[in-house]
Amino acid sequence: MNAATRRAVTATAAVSMALSLAACGQAGGDETGDKGSSTKIGLLLPENKTARYEALDRPQFEEAVKGACLTCEVVYNNAVSDVVKQKQQFDQLVADGVRVIALGPVDATKAAGWVKEAQGKGVKVVAYDRMIEGADAYVSHDNNKVGELQGEALLAALGGKAASANVVMINGDEKDPNAGLFKQGAHTALDGKVGKIAYEASGEWDPKIAGEKMSAAISSVGKNKIGAVYSANDGMAGGIVTSLENAGIKGIPVGGQDAEIAGIQRIIAGTQTFTIYKSPLQLAPKAAAFAVDLLMDVPLRAKSETNGVPSNLLDPVVVDKTNIQSTVIEEGIYTAAEICTPELADECAKLGLK
Repeated sequence: MNAATRRAVTATAAVSMALSLAACGQAGGDETGDKGSSTKIGLLLPENKTARYEALDRPQFEEAVKGACLTCEVVYNNAVSDVVKQKQQFDQLVADGVRVIALGPVDATKAAGWVKEAQGKGVKVVAYDRMIEGADAYVSHDNNKVGELQGEALLAALGGKAASANVVMINGDEKDPNAGLFKQGAHTALDGKVGKIAYEASGEWDPKIAGEKMSAAISSVGKNKIGAVYSANDGMAGGIVTSLENAGIKGIPVGGQDAEIAGIQRIIAGTQTFTIYKSPLQLAPKAAAFAVDLLMDVPLRAKSETNGVPSNLLDPVVVDKTNIQSTVIEEGIYTAAEICTPELADECAKLGLK
Protein backbone atom coordinates (compact mmCIF):
# COMPACT_ATOMS: atom_id res chain seq x y z
CA MET A 1 0.00 0.00 0.00
CA ASN A 2 1.43 3.40 -0.93
CA ALA A 3 1.98 6.29 1.46
CA ALA A 4 -1.03 8.32 0.32
CA THR A 5 -3.42 5.44 0.92
CA ARG A 6 -1.90 4.71 4.30
CA ARG A 7 -2.25 8.32 5.41
CA ALA A 8 -5.89 8.40 4.35
CA VAL A 9 -6.76 5.20 6.21
CA THR A 10 -4.94 6.37 9.33
CA ALA A 11 -6.82 9.65 9.27
CA THR A 12 -10.18 7.88 9.00
CA ALA A 13 -9.38 5.46 11.82
CA ALA A 14 -8.06 8.17 14.14
CA VAL A 15 -11.56 9.34 15.05
CA SER A 16 -12.29 6.13 16.94
CA MET A 17 -8.77 5.24 18.03
CA ALA A 18 -8.69 6.63 21.55
CA LEU A 19 -11.99 5.10 22.59
CA SER A 20 -11.29 1.81 20.87
CA LEU A 21 -7.79 1.37 22.27
CA ALA A 22 -9.07 1.78 25.79
CA ALA A 23 -11.93 -0.60 25.17
CA CYS A 24 -9.64 -3.10 23.46
CA GLY A 25 -7.57 -3.30 26.59
CA GLN A 26 -10.71 -4.22 28.53
CA ALA A 27 -11.93 -6.69 25.91
CA GLY A 28 -8.63 -8.45 25.36
CA GLY A 29 -9.02 -10.90 28.21
CA ASP A 30 -8.47 -14.07 26.20
CA GLU A 31 -6.70 -15.53 29.21
CA THR A 32 -10.12 -16.00 30.81
CA GLY A 33 -10.92 -18.66 28.25
CA ASP A 34 -14.27 -17.01 27.57
CA LYS A 35 -15.15 -16.95 23.86
CA GLY A 36 -17.06 -13.72 24.52
CA SER A 37 -13.76 -11.96 25.18
CA SER A 38 -12.42 -12.59 21.67
CA THR A 39 -11.05 -9.57 19.83
CA LYS A 40 -11.23 -11.27 16.45
CA ILE A 41 -13.29 -9.53 13.76
CA GLY A 42 -14.44 -11.54 10.75
CA LEU A 43 -14.38 -10.15 7.22
CA LEU A 44 -16.22 -12.21 4.60
CA LEU A 45 -16.26 -10.84 1.06
CA PRO A 46 -18.48 -12.26 -1.69
CA GLU A 47 -16.33 -12.84 -4.75
CA ASN A 48 -13.00 -12.28 -6.45
CA LYS A 49 -14.13 -11.66 -10.03
CA THR A 50 -14.40 -7.98 -9.11
CA ALA A 51 -10.77 -7.00 -8.52
CA ARG A 52 -11.46 -4.32 -5.89
CA TYR A 53 -12.37 -6.79 -3.12
CA GLU A 54 -8.93 -8.38 -2.86
CA ALA A 55 -6.87 -5.42 -4.09
CA LEU A 56 -8.57 -2.61 -2.15
CA ASP A 57 -11.34 -3.52 0.30
CA ARG A 58 -9.56 -6.25 2.22
CA PRO A 59 -6.26 -4.41 2.90
CA GLN A 60 -8.08 -1.16 3.70
CA PHE A 61 -10.35 -2.91 6.20
CA GLU A 62 -7.49 -4.79 7.84
CA GLU A 63 -5.35 -1.69 8.22
CA ALA A 64 -8.23 0.37 9.61
CA VAL A 65 -9.01 -2.27 12.24
CA LYS A 66 -5.35 -2.41 13.22
CA GLY A 67 -5.26 1.38 13.51
CA ALA A 68 -8.32 1.44 15.78
CA CYS A 69 -7.59 -1.57 17.99
CA LEU A 70 -4.06 -2.85 18.60
CA THR A 71 -5.24 -6.17 20.01
CA CYS A 72 -7.83 -6.90 17.32
CA GLU A 73 -7.26 -9.48 14.59
CA VAL A 74 -9.11 -9.75 11.29
CA VAL A 75 -10.05 -13.25 10.13
CA TYR A 76 -10.64 -13.09 6.38
CA ASN A 77 -12.26 -15.31 3.76
CA ASN A 78 -13.60 -14.84 0.23
CA ALA A 79 -16.58 -16.90 -0.90
CA VAL A 80 -15.61 -16.83 -4.62
CA SER A 81 -19.34 -16.38 -5.49
CA ASP A 82 -20.32 -19.61 -3.70
CA VAL A 83 -23.15 -19.07 -1.20
CA VAL A 84 -22.67 -22.54 0.34
CA LYS A 85 -18.97 -21.85 0.87
CA GLN A 86 -19.79 -18.48 2.45
CA LYS A 87 -22.27 -20.10 4.85
CA GLN A 88 -19.54 -22.52 5.92
CA GLN A 89 -17.12 -19.62 6.42
CA PHE A 90 -19.71 -17.68 8.43
CA ASP A 91 -20.60 -20.68 10.63
CA GLN A 92 -16.91 -21.36 11.27
CA LEU A 93 -16.38 -17.80 12.52
CA VAL A 94 -19.35 -18.14 14.87
CA ALA A 95 -18.09 -21.52 16.12
CA ASP A 96 -14.64 -20.01 16.71
CA GLY A 97 -16.09 -17.34 18.98
CA VAL A 98 -15.73 -14.36 16.64
CA ARG A 99 -18.05 -11.72 18.09
CA VAL A 100 -18.35 -9.34 15.11
CA ILE A 101 -18.48 -10.24 11.42
CA ALA A 102 -18.37 -7.79 8.52
CA LEU A 103 -20.24 -9.65 5.81
CA GLY A 104 -20.43 -8.85 2.11
CA PRO A 105 -23.05 -11.48 1.20
CA VAL A 106 -23.16 -13.56 -1.96
CA ASP A 107 -26.92 -13.83 -1.44
CA ALA A 108 -28.29 -11.15 0.89
CA THR A 109 -31.69 -12.84 1.29
CA LYS A 110 -30.15 -16.08 2.54
CA ALA A 111 -27.64 -14.18 4.67
CA ALA A 112 -30.48 -12.54 6.63
CA GLY A 113 -31.27 -15.94 8.17
CA TRP A 114 -27.64 -16.50 9.11
CA VAL A 115 -27.48 -13.10 10.76
CA LYS A 116 -30.57 -13.72 12.88
CA GLU A 117 -29.25 -17.06 14.06
CA ALA A 118 -25.82 -15.63 14.86
CA GLN A 119 -27.31 -12.71 16.77
CA GLY A 120 -29.06 -15.26 18.98
CA LYS A 121 -25.55 -16.43 19.94
CA GLY A 122 -24.32 -12.92 20.71
CA VAL A 123 -22.61 -12.29 17.36
CA LYS A 124 -23.06 -8.90 15.69
CA VAL A 125 -22.95 -8.34 11.94
CA VAL A 126 -21.94 -5.37 9.81
CA ALA A 127 -23.50 -5.58 6.34
CA TYR A 128 -20.55 -4.70 4.10
CA ASP A 129 -21.44 -2.91 0.86
CA ARG A 130 -24.60 -5.03 0.41
CA MET A 131 -27.63 -4.56 2.63
CA ILE A 132 -28.71 -7.48 4.85
CA GLU A 133 -32.07 -7.26 6.59
CA GLY A 134 -31.69 -7.26 10.37
CA ALA A 135 -27.95 -6.55 10.43
CA ASP A 136 -26.52 -4.51 13.31
CA ALA A 137 -24.98 -1.92 10.97
CA TYR A 138 -24.63 -1.26 7.25
CA VAL A 139 -21.98 0.59 5.25
CA SER A 140 -22.16 1.15 1.52
CA HIS A 141 -22.35 3.83 -1.08
CA ASP A 142 -25.71 5.23 -2.13
CA ASN A 143 -26.35 2.45 -4.61
CA ASN A 144 -29.45 3.91 -6.20
CA LYS A 145 -27.40 7.04 -6.79
CA VAL A 146 -24.67 4.90 -8.37
CA GLY A 147 -27.18 3.69 -10.97
CA GLU A 148 -28.48 7.20 -11.56
CA LEU A 149 -24.96 8.50 -12.11
CA GLN A 150 -24.28 5.66 -14.54
CA GLY A 151 -27.41 6.48 -16.52
CA GLU A 152 -26.74 10.21 -16.48
CA ALA A 153 -23.16 9.70 -17.64
CA LEU A 154 -24.39 7.51 -20.49
CA LEU A 155 -26.88 10.21 -21.50
CA ALA A 156 -24.15 12.84 -21.42
CA ALA A 157 -21.91 10.67 -23.60
CA LEU A 158 -24.73 10.15 -26.12
CA GLY A 159 -25.56 13.85 -26.27
CA GLY A 160 -28.00 14.64 -29.06
CA LYS A 161 -28.13 10.97 -30.11
CA ALA A 162 -29.78 9.93 -26.84
CA ALA A 163 -33.39 10.40 -27.93
CA SER A 164 -33.06 7.85 -30.73
CA ALA A 165 -30.44 5.52 -29.24
CA ASN A 166 -30.89 1.80 -28.67
CA VAL A 167 -29.30 1.05 -25.30
CA VAL A 168 -28.14 -2.37 -24.13
CA MET A 169 -28.19 -2.96 -20.36
CA ILE A 170 -26.03 -5.68 -18.80
CA ASN A 171 -26.98 -5.72 -15.14
CA GLY A 172 -25.35 -7.35 -12.12
CA ASP A 173 -26.15 -10.58 -10.32
CA GLU A 174 -29.80 -10.66 -9.29
CA LYS A 175 -28.86 -12.26 -5.94
CA ASP A 176 -26.98 -9.07 -5.05
CA PRO A 177 -29.39 -6.44 -3.67
CA ASN A 178 -27.07 -3.69 -4.87
CA ALA A 179 -27.49 -4.89 -8.45
CA GLY A 180 -31.21 -4.18 -8.21
CA LEU A 181 -30.53 -0.69 -6.87
CA PHE A 182 -28.01 0.04 -9.65
CA LYS A 183 -30.55 -1.14 -12.21
CA GLN A 184 -33.35 0.89 -10.66
CA GLY A 185 -31.25 4.05 -10.57
CA ALA A 186 -30.10 3.58 -14.15
CA HIS A 187 -33.66 3.14 -15.37
CA THR A 188 -34.66 6.30 -13.50
CA ALA A 189 -32.05 8.20 -15.49
CA LEU A 190 -32.54 6.51 -18.86
CA ASP A 191 -36.21 5.67 -19.23
CA GLY A 192 -38.00 8.11 -21.49
CA LYS A 193 -34.74 9.86 -22.41
CA VAL A 194 -33.26 7.28 -24.78
CA GLY A 195 -34.88 5.72 -27.82
CA LYS A 196 -35.41 2.45 -25.96
CA ILE A 197 -33.76 -0.19 -23.85
CA ALA A 198 -33.31 -2.60 -26.73
CA TYR A 199 -31.83 -5.51 -24.79
CA GLU A 200 -31.47 -6.17 -21.05
CA ALA A 201 -30.00 -9.13 -19.19
CA SER A 202 -27.93 -10.05 -16.14
CA GLY A 203 -24.21 -10.56 -16.64
CA GLU A 204 -23.97 -12.09 -13.15
CA TRP A 205 -20.86 -9.99 -12.35
CA ASP A 206 -18.94 -12.34 -14.67
CA PRO A 207 -16.95 -10.85 -17.59
CA LYS A 208 -17.37 -14.02 -19.65
CA ILE A 209 -21.13 -14.16 -19.18
CA ALA A 210 -21.43 -10.42 -19.80
CA GLY A 211 -19.51 -10.85 -23.05
CA GLU A 212 -21.83 -13.65 -24.10
CA LYS A 213 -24.89 -11.51 -23.30
CA MET A 214 -23.38 -8.66 -25.32
CA SER A 215 -22.93 -10.98 -28.30
CA ALA A 216 -26.55 -12.03 -27.92
CA ALA A 217 -27.58 -8.35 -27.87
CA ILE A 218 -25.63 -7.67 -31.05
CA SER A 219 -27.45 -10.53 -32.77
CA SER A 220 -30.82 -9.39 -31.43
CA VAL A 221 -30.57 -5.63 -31.96
CA GLY A 222 -28.26 -5.52 -34.96
CA LYS A 223 -24.59 -4.71 -35.29
CA ASN A 224 -25.10 -1.16 -36.48
CA LYS A 225 -28.13 -0.31 -34.34
CA ILE A 226 -26.64 -0.25 -30.82
CA GLY A 227 -26.12 3.28 -29.53
CA ALA A 228 -24.64 2.66 -26.07
CA VAL A 229 -24.04 -0.02 -23.45
CA TYR A 230 -24.74 0.17 -19.73
CA SER A 231 -22.53 -2.25 -17.81
CA ALA A 232 -23.20 -2.52 -14.08
CA ASN A 233 -19.47 -2.83 -13.32
CA ASP A 234 -16.01 -2.62 -14.86
CA GLY A 235 -15.33 -6.35 -14.79
CA MET A 236 -18.29 -7.04 -17.04
CA ALA A 237 -17.41 -3.99 -19.15
CA GLY A 238 -14.18 -5.79 -20.05
CA GLY A 239 -16.09 -8.73 -21.51
CA ILE A 240 -18.54 -6.39 -23.21
CA VAL A 241 -15.79 -4.34 -24.86
CA THR A 242 -14.16 -7.53 -26.14
CA SER A 243 -17.45 -8.64 -27.72
CA LEU A 244 -17.97 -5.21 -29.30
CA GLU A 245 -14.45 -5.26 -30.73
CA ASN A 246 -14.90 -8.79 -32.06
CA ALA A 247 -18.04 -7.59 -33.86
CA GLY A 248 -16.24 -4.56 -35.27
CA ILE A 249 -18.30 -2.08 -33.22
CA LYS A 250 -16.31 0.98 -32.17
CA GLY A 251 -16.93 4.41 -30.75
CA ILE A 252 -20.13 3.83 -28.78
CA PRO A 253 -20.38 4.83 -25.09
CA VAL A 254 -19.77 2.02 -22.59
CA GLY A 255 -20.06 2.68 -18.85
CA GLY A 256 -18.98 0.72 -15.80
CA GLN A 257 -18.43 0.91 -12.06
CA ASP A 258 -15.79 0.26 -9.36
CA ALA A 259 -12.87 2.20 -10.89
CA GLU A 260 -10.88 -1.01 -11.41
CA ILE A 261 -7.46 -0.38 -12.91
CA ALA A 262 -8.46 -2.23 -16.10
CA GLY A 263 -11.52 0.01 -16.37
CA ILE A 264 -9.41 3.14 -15.90
CA GLN A 265 -7.04 1.88 -18.58
CA ARG A 266 -9.92 1.30 -20.99
CA ILE A 267 -11.13 4.85 -20.34
CA ILE A 268 -7.68 6.17 -21.24
CA ALA A 269 -7.59 3.95 -24.34
CA GLY A 270 -11.06 5.13 -25.37
CA THR A 271 -12.89 1.79 -25.29
CA GLN A 272 -14.78 2.57 -22.07
CA THR A 273 -16.37 5.96 -21.42
CA PHE A 274 -16.65 6.22 -17.65
CA THR A 275 -16.68 4.32 -14.38
CA ILE A 276 -18.10 5.02 -10.93
CA TYR A 277 -15.57 5.47 -8.14
CA LYS A 278 -16.65 4.24 -4.71
CA SER A 279 -13.71 5.12 -2.53
CA PRO A 280 -12.46 2.21 -0.39
CA LEU A 281 -10.67 4.87 1.63
CA GLN A 282 -14.14 5.70 2.94
CA LEU A 283 -16.01 2.39 2.74
CA ALA A 284 -13.60 -0.05 4.38
CA PRO A 285 -12.51 2.23 7.27
CA LYS A 286 -16.13 3.14 8.11
CA ALA A 287 -17.08 -0.55 8.14
CA ALA A 288 -14.04 -1.26 10.31
CA ALA A 289 -15.05 1.52 12.70
CA PHE A 290 -18.56 0.05 13.00
CA ALA A 291 -17.06 -3.42 13.62
CA VAL A 292 -14.74 -2.17 16.37
CA ASP A 293 -17.52 -0.15 18.00
CA LEU A 294 -19.81 -3.19 17.98
CA LEU A 295 -17.02 -5.30 19.46
CA MET A 296 -16.52 -2.79 22.26
CA ASP A 297 -20.27 -2.25 22.71
CA VAL A 298 -20.08 1.53 22.30
CA PRO A 299 -22.61 3.71 20.43
CA LEU A 300 -22.40 3.60 16.64
CA ARG A 301 -21.72 6.82 14.79
CA ALA A 302 -24.29 6.20 12.10
CA LYS A 303 -25.52 9.04 9.90
CA SER A 304 -28.76 7.40 8.78
CA GLU A 305 -30.87 4.26 8.85
CA THR A 306 -31.62 1.79 6.06
CA ASN A 307 -34.68 -0.36 6.78
CA GLY A 308 -34.10 0.28 10.47
CA VAL A 309 -30.38 -0.60 10.35
CA PRO A 310 -27.87 2.09 11.47
CA SER A 311 -26.05 3.08 8.29
CA ASN A 312 -23.42 5.20 6.64
CA LEU A 313 -24.09 5.70 2.91
CA LEU A 314 -21.27 7.31 0.98
CA ASP A 315 -21.30 9.44 -2.15
CA PRO A 316 -20.12 7.85 -5.45
CA VAL A 317 -18.25 9.83 -8.12
CA VAL A 318 -18.26 9.54 -11.93
CA VAL A 319 -14.72 9.13 -13.31
CA ASP A 320 -13.86 9.79 -16.94
CA LYS A 321 -10.78 11.07 -18.75
CA THR A 322 -11.14 14.49 -17.14
CA ASN A 323 -10.73 13.49 -13.49
CA ILE A 324 -8.61 10.33 -13.28
CA GLN A 325 -5.78 12.37 -11.77
CA SER A 326 -7.93 14.06 -9.11
CA THR A 327 -9.66 10.86 -7.98
CA VAL A 328 -7.93 7.48 -8.07
CA ILE A 329 -4.40 8.84 -8.46
CA GLU A 330 -4.52 11.67 -5.93
CA GLU A 331 -6.29 9.45 -3.39
CA GLY A 332 -3.48 6.93 -3.76
CA ILE A 333 -5.57 4.06 -5.09
CA TYR A 334 -3.27 3.69 -8.10
CA THR A 335 -0.13 5.43 -9.24
CA ALA A 336 0.23 6.81 -12.74
CA ALA A 337 3.03 4.29 -13.24
CA GLU A 338 0.64 1.43 -12.44
CA ILE A 339 -2.04 2.74 -14.79
CA CYS A 340 0.09 3.97 -17.66
CA THR A 341 1.46 0.94 -19.44
CA PRO A 342 3.82 1.57 -22.40
CA GLU A 343 0.85 1.19 -24.76
CA LEU A 344 -0.98 3.99 -22.93
CA ALA A 345 1.98 6.30 -22.41
CA ASP A 346 1.03 8.80 -25.12
CA GLU A 347 -2.59 9.05 -24.00
CA CYS A 348 -1.55 9.35 -20.35
CA ALA A 349 0.77 12.23 -21.28
CA LYS A 350 -2.08 14.01 -23.09
CA LEU A 351 -4.22 13.68 -19.94
CA GLY A 352 -1.41 14.93 -17.70
CA LEU A 353 -1.40 11.82 -15.53
CA LYS A 354 1.54 11.77 -13.15
